[in-house]
Amino acid sequence: MIACFDRAIGDFLVSKRFPANLHDAIEYAMLGGGKRLRPALAWFSSLACGGTGEDAIRAGIAVECIHAFSLVHDDLPALDNDNLRRGRPTLHIQTNEPMAILAGDAMLSLAYEAVLDQNDPGLSMALTGELATGTRAMIVGQVYDTLGGLPSEANPEEQIRLIHQNKTGALLTASCRMGAMCGGASEQQLGMITSYARAIGLQFQVVDDLLDIEGCSTEVGKAVGKDAQAGKLTYPGLLGVERSRAIVEELAQQANRALSQLAGCNDGSIEGTIEPLRAMGEKLTTRRQ
Repeated sequence: MIACFDRAIGDFLVSKRFPANLHDAIEYAMLGGGKRLRPALAWFSSLACGGTGEDAIRAGIAVECIHAFSLVHDDLPALDNDNLRRGRPTLHIQTNEPMAILAGDAMLSLAYEAVLDQNDPGLSMALTGELATGTRAMIVGQVYDTLGGLPSEANPEEQIRLIHQNKTGALLTASCRMGAMCGGASEQQLGMITSYARAIGLQFQVVDDLLDIEGCSTEVGKAVGKDAQAGKLTYPGLLGVERSRAIVEELAQQANRALSQLAGCNDGSIEGTIEPLRAMGEKLTTRRQ
């Protein structure tokens, strides 16, 4: 799966004929490791709704472009000022700040090129809308997380949920929904995929919060302990480690219920195809990086 998407991303980048230094910077950001979680979610969501998985490759490339762009810009000195990403120097350390900014800009535009290149104009427009919604929400979440602006009427737990649902959950949700659309999902199937995605999206970030205080940089692949130093809202910081772990389990159960409902409405011939999504949810619960 990872090798398939790596080849597809590499071919896609070559087709754009960027200047060599820009191409190398984008390639460094996009092909320098990573779990390919978002493309995999697109692929498996297509399968779960009767598609081939391969029909979601362009959607997977698009969400990976957005994800990589967000990491490159997030690592910059003006934001998180990180020197390590996926066990390697961050892009602005490997190259320089101007190149990291411009490579991020390029990846943002590449994402939309990827989803617009479809044989079905209606599908292209639907995917573009999903990608735009997920990207906008991700940026809103980053602002909430780093610059404030959260609704004053929300209590701290509501605020942290709002940060995580936008910052991390929105793009994971877009990945699943775009994959399902590529697979020809019905409105009912799309609704169940969305419920699954929202649960694992929040779960992913709660686990990330736990790793920031319990993990080590060698395992996680980036600096740890920075959230507390920056005074950021986190689930363990607000609710404690044990309650945070319990929330992870509750979200895993929500995700599994949504998949069981999806299996119930699917034709019997595709019922087994929800299992990769279930396995991904279980992996997110126990991940160490």
